[in-house]
Amino acid sequence: MIGNIYAIAAVAIIGGGLFGFDISSMSAIISIPQYKCYFQSGPIPADPSECTGPESSVQGGITAAMPGGSWLGALCSGFISDIFGRKKAIMIGAVIWWIGSTIICASQNVPMLVVGRIINGFCVGICSAQVPVYISELAPPSKRGTAAFRVPWGLQMIPAIGLFCAMFFLPESPRWLGRKDRWDEAHAVLTLVHGKGDSNSPFVLRELEEIREMISFEKNNSDVTYLELLKPHMINRTHIGVFTQIWSQLTGMNVMMYYITYVFLMAGVKGNANLVASSIQYVINVVMTVPALLYVDRWGRRPTLLVGSTLMMTWLFANAGILASYGKWAGPDGVQNTKEASWEVSGAPSKAVIACSYLFVASYAPTWGPVSWIYPPELYPLRVRGKAVALATSANWLFNFSLGYFVPPAFVNIKWQTYLVFGVFCLAMTVHTFFMFPETAGKTLEEVVDIFEDPNGIKYVGTPAWKTHISTKRTLLLEHNRFDEAGKAEKGAGFHEDSPDRSGSETVEAKH
Repeated sequence: MIGNIYAIAAVAIIGGGLFGFDISSMSAIISIPQYKCYFQSGPIPADPSECTGPESSVQGGITAAMPGGSWLGALCSGFISDIFGRKKAIMIGAVIWWIGSTIICASQNVPMLVVGRIINGFCVGICSAQVPVYISELAPPSKRGTAAFRVPWGLQMIPAIGLFCAMFFLPESPRWLGRKDRWDEAHAVLTLVHGKGDSNSPFVLRELEEIREMISFEKNNSDVTYLELLKPHMINRTHIGVFTQIWSQLTGMNVMMYYITYVFLMAGVKGNANLVASSIQYVINVVMTVPALLYVDRWGRRPTLLVGSTLMMTWLFANAGILASYGKWAGPDGVQNTKEASWEVSGAPSKAVIACSYLFVASYAPTWGPVSWIYPPELYPLRVRGKAVALATSANWLFNFSLGYFVPPAFVNIKWQTYLVFGVFCLAMTVHTFFMFPETAGKTLEEVVDIFEDPNGIKYVGTPAWKTHISTKRTLLLEHNRFDEAGKAEKGAGFHEDSPDRSGSETVEAKH
């Protein structure tokens, strides 16, 4: 059994990466003649280069089918993981992905393609909701022809097969095992992942005791339902988790990734050069995620989100201004018979549009990209975490679905103003994050309860978000069993010995 948290995360995040495979394959395909002719709305012209593909609303529906299925999968994921465990829920998702990819690869018409994408979306909804929960519950607090389009769709199955097989070698979540009274297994997992084989490690015993205290309290309460997330003591956490995922979509990142070929067509990048330019964007996305993986716990959640939204707003408004000032309408058929490429710009301004698009991706990748998945699982106590994260994730996919459907007609009808819409969203999320999103970096999942239930804070809100700080230094000392030094760091950070229990059980019980 694998115990290295980085190896565990590397395997598990394949589940979240399946969405990336879908984006890249769909984005690369929607502008090629083979796809456009095969799924042509209306008669197919003799010259393949004159194919216009599906109508913009139909293409929006094809794209939106996957996040539509993800919305349903995310809502169901809480029930699936509570019954079978986080690990088996991810494996079930991998099997569903095989089925969906097979249907997509064999699709003969738009309805068949849409059904396959809905099934794939169901898998992504399960994995995107449960992979962050699985990792957060294991990780220590300081780390957490026609063949032209059928081949890439078929190749999507490969990572899911690898995910399914590799999950056999990973441990189950110790917190889920504790809820099922499988304490020996929970202790063994904590020893494997955190104790380096030492079952009596002070950090392992401390983590195990915290889990016992929290689960003991939760067992004295009725089974959680989604309605509990709307109770006064939970509504603020629920709204933050849901809006983290909503704002992540309203940055426009995912839809811009789906439809980047349209943007580059407007900028005069055509043919194979368009695919190369689009590929560069994916490389930037991957490379710029690396700094976040290394430093996000040092940076903190709040600064990362605030910097990201501010930079993205800058590039979106810049693109809107460039297209409005130097571009022109491309005619009713758009650029190269692509109606969605309804605006065109050339020369130096076109290069500026491409540069701003790349900078937008480079700003999203280390900020809202990873943090929007890391942050929600850190907000909730164990008893409601599965369903709370599922609800937040479902909001992500609901807005992904809506935007995936909205963007193609938007490019046709409001043209460059589409960038203004997303720029305003980025401004709104910056303000919202500053006032309402507290810092959780470096805190145990149980300690975060204290932030939201601070008796000296705002009623039903807790400690004001702008007064919360990173606790990574103190947590690292605890993980290395340096408890005396950690106690000094804790007091220096504003915590006191008479603070409520770190498990949050005293505070929660008082609320009930």
